[in-house]
Amino acid sequence: MNTHTTESTNATDTTGRRPALVRAAKDAPVSRTARRGLARRRLGPGLPIPYGRAIGPVLLLAIWSAGSATGLIDPRNLSAPWTVVTTAGDLIADGRLQSNVWTSAVRALSGLAYGVAAGLVLALIAGLSRLGEGLIDGPVQIKRSIPSLALIPLLILWFGIGESMKVITIALGALVPIYIHTHNALRTIDSRYVELAETLGLSRPRFLLHIVLPGALPGFLLGMRFAVTASWLALAVVEQVNATSGIGYMMGLARTYGQTDIIIVGLVVYGLLGLLSDGLVRLVERKALSWRRTLAD
Repeated sequence: MNTHTTESTNATDTTGRRPALVRAAKDAPVSRTARRGLARRRLGPGLPIPYGRAIGPVLLLAIWSAGSATGLIDPRNLSAPWTVVTTAGDLIADGRLQSNVWTSAVRALSGLAYGVAAGLVLALIAGLSRLGEGLIDGPVQIKRSIPSLALIPLLILWFGIGESMKVITIALGALVPIYIHTHNALRTIDSRYVELAETLGLSRPRFLLHIVLPGALPGFLLGMRFAVTASWLALAVVEQVNATSGIGYMMGLARTYGQTDIIIVGLVVYGLLGLLSDGLVRLVERKALSWRRTLAD
């Protein structure tokens, strides 16, 4: 009798409630995932737009072209887009544009390399040592409040008007964002990772390699994006100071003779170089931090 009752109960569970519970258990995670996805699409910035970053520049170019074609924009103040394209072709044909771009790129990359190296070393010293922070953080914060371009008169007195002054000015512009963001990333590393490293008995070099550097990488890459932009901004100014080559030198000569088309070519080149370098840093950031899930994903 008991055996029959047990079998009947099992049959009832199998044909009655159990399938419903199984179905509910299978459907619950899917439903929660779907709800998260719907909430994310509703509250987030929305789905990616194909070539969305090109919308603004294309709209600006269309307005510029329309204003030039209708005569609303005086060509003496701003040359038409087709005139700029023709001028760029002439500069490329005689080799002036390539030569000046190469000179400017070497200056910018040299200053960026020195600035990144110095900023990273200072951030590591200040981020991993209280004494280092006391010695370094204050002067860097003071430098942060002083624009690098405001130091040009003093740098000219110290280093003259040659290449050294230009590279040092660019390096100072790149140093501050690298230091600020890397130092902040170091200071915000979860203390539980430090405790775990102490529990495992990691040596100082292994602690730096496996805990500190991965923890500081997001901040360093963010600072790198700001540093790249700062390098091109500083370059545009220092090339106006006794330069004999470079994009800024080419634009300075064009200003003297009222050649707005050449000035626009120089501005476009600056913009393209900045956009390309920022894109490279973003690509490295996307690959190196592929484990992160952000609102933009």
